Amino acid sequence: MVPPSKKKDLVSLADVASDLPKLLDHAARLKAERRAGHPRPSLPGRNLAMIFEKPSTRTRASFEVAMNDLGGHALFLSQNDLQLGRGESIADTARVLSRYVDAVCYRAFKHAAVVELARWASVPVINALDDEEHPCQVVADLLTMRERWDGRFPGHRLAWIGDGNNVLRSLMLGAAAVGLDLVAATPKSYRPPPEAIAAAHALAGRTGAKLSFVDSPADAAAGADALYTDVWVSMGDEAERNARETAFRGYQINDAIVARAAPHAFVLHDLPAHRGQEITDSVLDGPRSAAWDEAENRLHAQKAILEYLVLGA
Repeated sequence: MVPPSKKKDLVSLADVASDLPKLLDHAARLKAERRAGHPRPSLPGRNLAMIFEKPSTRTRASFEVAMNDLGGHALFLSQNDLQLGRGESIADTARVLSRYVDAVCYRAFKHAAVVELARWASVPVINALDDEEHPCQVVADLLTMRERWDGRFPGHRLAWIGDGNNVLRSLMLGAAAVGLDLVAATPKSYRPPPEAIAAAHALAGRTGAKLSFVDSPADAAAGADALYTDVWVSMGDEAERNARETAFRGYQINDAIVARAAPHAFVLHDLPAHRGQEITDSVLDGPRSAAWDEAENRLHAQKAILEYLVLGA
């Protein structure tokens, strides 16, 4: 059987790279409409299946509220709720769910599983996080930066401090797509794989964005317009906890690091935070923190993504 192919997916941030400015503009409009008390029910009668292999606060809540705002319905399915947990193939699950719903979001341990689901589903598939990418998070991140930079990314520099994880991989693609310079401070052995860096450089070649890596968090932060960090031990990396906590000691956003950034710089964190490790309370709860705006923007980004994929908006 030949798998279906005529539909849009968001498996990687690269899937929406060419439309990313338009997607961010639309997310901003949806946010303004909701804040004005006039959300538009653009997906009445539409259904979203949400397969979650990992726990979630922001991803689950934002997708469920997004579908409610848009007039549709979200169906939460943990691994224990599905026959996937008893050996049914991803391909068969994709075929069945495609008969019931209008889109599927999948929070998975393995990127290959999201790719397989998208391969066999005849409806759009959204990567709600896996071990290689977190594209929905980065759409919200870019929306947060867009708000604070009056819609302009070129001429700004974002500093990443910490692990070269799934968020950074999607962030490299997103920054490259919108012309944002990105410098990442991460231990050499924890940098993203060469193929992920090469993909980001290829996108950056079209927009003029600069992507670089340094060893020192202080060097990355110097003069930066925004700082971003994430946990040192992501879900699925718990067996490496001791080694990671040793390797990332010093890769923390604290008051001293923030002081090296530009006076107008703000701080991002995708949450949940391990306070006292990758970020201090004084920064996360301080006046420079944009983490709570960033968390809210997951909702508006998700709504834009759903309309983009389901309606072709």
